[in-house]
Amino acid sequence: MPSKTPPLKQRTLAIAAAEAEGAAKANGYDPLPSVWFGDDSELLDKMLHFYPRKKPKKILDATVNTGRFWRGLSWDVTGLDINPGHNPTVVGDNTDMPFDDASFDVVVYDPPHIPNQGKDRSKDFNTRFGLTLKSPKEEGYSFSFMYPPFVAEAYRVLRPEGILLCKIADYIHGHRYQWAHLELIAAATKVGFCPCDCIVKVRKGPIVDPRWKTAHHARRQHCYWLIFRKSKRCE
Repeated sequence: MPSKTPPLKQRTLAIAAAEAEGAAKANGYDPLPSVWFGDDSELLDKMLHFYPRKKPKKILDATVNTGRFWRGLSWDVTGLDINPGHNPTVVGDNTDMPFDDASFDVVVYDPPHIPNQGKDRSKDFNTRFGLTLKSPKEEGYSFSFMYPPFVAEAYRVLRPEGILLCKIADYIHGHRYQWAHLELIAAATKVGFCPCDCIVKVRKGPIVDPRWKTAHHARRQHCYWLIFRKSKRCE
């Protein structure tokens, strides 16, 4: 159904919205959208300016892999990875970090999201999503067993009021929806983090495989960036 709002009024409303946004920015308030269609690196840069109470000086990427989050950015980042082949700043396990207590202002976490299921438009899942780890049957083919030891370490190495930024995706396995983002929130809350915000990041297309013939769930076309603070409050 076409809009009943007259064109002149539509234009007036658009101008008013633009002026309001400009005034907000001039007053120091630069809104961050809750749905993101761009690159992770651009969003990460915005989050690092938006959430910390002051500009972070020490940032830890606890799953740095090849460092793709930081390409084109000027932040000084300590990269931690268990695989020395990625040439991280520090080789180590993010469930037993080789850092002192209260060492960082921000910790970034991008764990494996989905079990190895084959190919996505002829591109191997391992390459696209950094899946060097398979979830065992004993863990229900889920990666949630990794969350509690990690968030405990992240809480330890963060300074008071420090920020934890986590990229996480739900997925389908064994005809069951795996609520990974809820399990991560529960684990982080249990160790003392305050869950503060959630941004939905949309990818260009859903993950598909030519072997899949019947669908029982909507295809995942999004993931989440979850924001936690080492504090009793968000603001």
